[in-house]
Amino acid sequence: MSKTQDKKRANATRFPIAIIGAGFAGMGMGIRLKQAGIEDFTIFEAAEEVGGTWRENTYPGCACDVPSLLYSYSFEQSPRWSRMFGEQREIWSYMKDCAQKYHLRPHIRFRSRVAGLVFDETSGVWQLTLESGETFQARVVISATGGLSKPAIPKITGADSFVGPRFHSAEWDHSVDLQGKRVAVIGTGASAIQIVPSIVSDVSEMYVFQRSPAWVMPKPDRSISSLEKQLYRWLPPIQHAYRALLYWWMELRGLAFVKYPKLLEYAEKQALAHLASAIHDPHLRAKLTPDYRMGCKRILISNDYYPALAQPHTHLITDAIDSIQPHGIRTQDGTEYPADVILYCTGFRVMDFLAPMTVVGLHGRELNALWQQQGIETLHGIAVSGFPNFYFLVGPNTGLGHNSILFMIEAQVHYILQCIETLQTKSARYLDLHATVQKNFQQEIAQRSEKTIWKSGCRSWYLTEDGKNYTLWPGYTFEYWWRTRHFYPTDYNIAL
Repeated sequence: MSKTQDKKRANATRFPIAIIGAGFAGMGMGIRLKQAGIEDFTIFEAAEEVGGTWRENTYPGCACDVPSLLYSYSFEQSPRWSRMFGEQREIWSYMKDCAQKYHLRPHIRFRSRVAGLVFDETSGVWQLTLESGETFQARVVISATGGLSKPAIPKITGADSFVGPRFHSAEWDHSVDLQGKRVAVIGTGASAIQIVPSIVSDVSEMYVFQRSPAWVMPKPDRSISSLEKQLYRWLPPIQHAYRALLYWWMELRGLAFVKYPKLLEYAEKQALAHLASAIHDPHLRAKLTPDYRMGCKRILISNDYYPALAQPHTHLITDAIDSIQPHGIRTQDGTEYPADVILYCTGFRVMDFLAPMTVVGLHGRELNALWQQQGIETLHGIAVSGFPNFYFLVGPNTGLGHNSILFMIEAQVHYILQCIETLQTKSARYLDLHATVQKNFQQEIAQRSEKTIWKSGCRSWYLTEDGKNYTLWPGYTFEYWWRTRHFYPTDYNIAL
């Protein structure tokens, strides 16, 4: 018997699977593996607890902008949500409860950050190396690190000279007392519109630095009554029906984003009325009025952001930042705004799908370097040609602007399970996506993206500097579900 046959027989006895990240995606993958009767998997988590972005983001006012009934697993509907839109602590608690209920903790290695992966073509095995130097082997590797895990901190001249505390919203320093402080908030995105109202009554002065105004809609949030909770508890089909109604209501927004942008005109009028009702100063209102089509950037929801900006001790600054000084921030017009604390509400590096982790596939090619050279290409944001048995959850072109990412995650998990089943039933060394299939899919994504609202002329984190969309799915989520429902072996080279 040859050495290759020996290796194949040895690998057939065990089928270890590695999942990187214990957020919603990684946990969902683990749960579905267990439900499929697969127990030979390990979740490598860099932190000390599950939760991903909902563990890390503990800033004041942190909450979800997707209804709780949708922002949860379809197979684990909780009747205990206290609000229509879950807050950070409650979402994190839900995730920890799921880890406990589905017995995931024995499969998780905490404080285990993966530094690199190398694929061995002969054995069809990935070698994982942790930052600690430990190594592990796996037949399949699933990257579930997510897009909201790497804070983006702008490079501003003089930042290191600032004498006070400065930190990113995702790295909130709870030891810093903001009471009576002069606080500078850089950025006006999804985290800023939650933080600003939550701290406005504590600070003495607040300077909010805005690059461009956002479209802000009223937030239809409310407490969920005890009667509703009891109803969901005793009659789960009612909760499932309400969840389905919410799903299709949100999915309707996809029509405007990807096909009929004129449908957003009504929503724009509603947003402008929301602005006018809260901001009576015409000068401030003009600063907060977007000059681009709604949906081109992320639409925000809040009932208290505008009232917080209208406070006499809150100042909206629209001049570009020139530098950070030891005691404040200077704008390009030469004005210096004094600050005791600087808060970066500047989002995440959503297109760093892997870095700093290195992934070496067939022929010694490294995935980060390959994508830098030729652009990001995948199939369904899940599989990559030349990197066999390696899959993404919440990968390129699977983000959303109109519905719940958990719906997308569950569709991706289903697809990956089919890949794993194919590997096992065929006793294959690996599945490698055909390059032509990948190229055709990415060309379709590019063509469809040109017709979306995201390409209507604004600058956003959805697109690269040269206008390419590697972030969002340019279609309906039910379409994505349908396309990932079935695995087609002809899309892959199956190496036996």
